[in-house]
Amino acid sequence: MAGAGSLRRLLEGPGTVSAPGAADAITARMVEAAGFPAVYMTGFGATASRLGMPDIGLLSQTEMTEHARNMTRAVSVPVIADADTGYGGPSSIDRTVREYLQAGVAAIHLEDQVAPKRCGQMSGVRLMDADTGVKRLRCAVQARGSADLLIIGRTDALPAAGMAEAIHRARLYQEAGVDLVFVDGIKRVEELEAVARAVDGPKVVSIVDGNETATLTAADLQDLGFSLVLYAVTALFTATHAIAGALAHLKAAGTPAGGPEQHTYEEFSQLVGFDLHKELDDRFGS
Repeated sequence: MAGAGSLRRLLEGPGTVSAPGAADAITARMVEAAGFPAVYMTGFGATASRLGMPDIGLLSQTEMTEHARNMTRAVSVPVIADADTGYGGPSSIDRTVREYLQAGVAAIHLEDQVAPKRCGQMSGVRLMDADTGVKRLRCAVQARGSADLLIIGRTDALPAAGMAEAIHRARLYQEAGVDLVFVDGIKRVEELEAVARAVDGPKVVSIVDGNETATLTAADLQDLGFSLVLYAVTALFTATHAIAGALAHLKAAGTPAGGPEQHTYEEFSQLVGFDLHKELDDRFGS
């Protein structure tokens, strides 16, 4: 696994760091195998893969940190993890930071919603007051101390309270000492450009498939000054669509033959690292 030091070096480079979302450890392996420098552990995807349910705050701190731990074990690139709202009050935030540190993630983002929280692309987002958001981020920064972890301050104010409030909170969160800020809920290019103009310093953007912003390239985002871009649902939506197509063919034809293209057994074995375990068994097994 790679920690915050590796991620910092990437962020100090000339380009925007692209981190596709992974709903599970096998997808994280595929992100790394495709040549991306970092993986985003999306809470949206984690909830879908573990519960088959929407991202409305259903996973606990323990479930999320266990999910993160499995993902960091599976890859050697930095993992950026969704830490939702920190799962409670200041003591819970303190524990959340320590648990994610032990899980080996390179960065976490904490958001300013109140329960029940939800995906930033959904309607009905409700916010804590800005001062509370600042205090909670300061708590996270203190809990991190000198440890190897980047903290991202996320605001969901854009859909809930408008652009001016989102920019105001992003600046406040920078002053609270976070490493990067993240205005979530952006759907239109003009919104993204407004954040780019108004918020200086290291910042994160989430590009969600189906939104207008998905037409922008990584080079475009670099020109706008974004340090990190998260593609939270690209792999997940592609995978679920492919699975649905394969199952529809199997149901209709009564056979997988002739269905959508898929990995061979050998290709999949390579993907999950079977050769290493075969070598161990060959050398040390009875």
